[in-house]
Amino acid sequence: MTTYVALLRGINVGGKKRVPMQTLRELLAGMGCEAVRTHLNSGNAVFTHAGADEGTLAARLEEAIERELGFSVTCLVREAGEIRRVVDANPFAGQEVDPSRFVVTFLAGPADPATVADLDPAAYAPEAFALGEREVYLHCANGIRDSRLAKVLTERRLGTAGTGRNWNTVTRLADMAGE
Repeated sequence: MTTYVALLRGINVGGKKRVPMQTLRELLAGMGCEAVRTHLNSGNAVFTHAGADEGTLAARLEEAIERELGFSVTCLVREAGEIRRVVDANPFAGQEVDPSRFVVTFLAGPADPATVADLDPAAYAPEAFALGEREVYLHCANGIRDSRLAKVLTERRLGTAGTGRNWNTVTRLADMAGE
């Protein structure tokens, strides 16, 4: 059995695309997932599954949500070790960074340095970002709502779908996946 983390994008925000966590757990169980647990009400699940890969599980979950709830949701799935790698690779480790203002955007595809090559980090200070393998680390020193970098580091620029989680959620998911 492999442990996975599912990250759903844009659900339960502003009354749209409502996915109750009980329903999410039931959908995952219906796909043959076991030990399904959710975290918060924003589309985070940890589960085990034998015999499927991240892409297959994400596609099957997207299909199940569309079939059962009638709307599409982008789902990303990562193996537990991948979430731990994201935590361990924290480019802001050792710096004073408020975890509620530190976001990791998980990407559907690899992070391509060419997509951000024209960004001058100094122009966005005190905000900062760093590309990982399939994620973007974003420190919004003055909050995400007013972040200039968050408005620039979009799916259009990055060329792939993504979903963000604050650092507290990322580390909690890594811990849950390691339990």
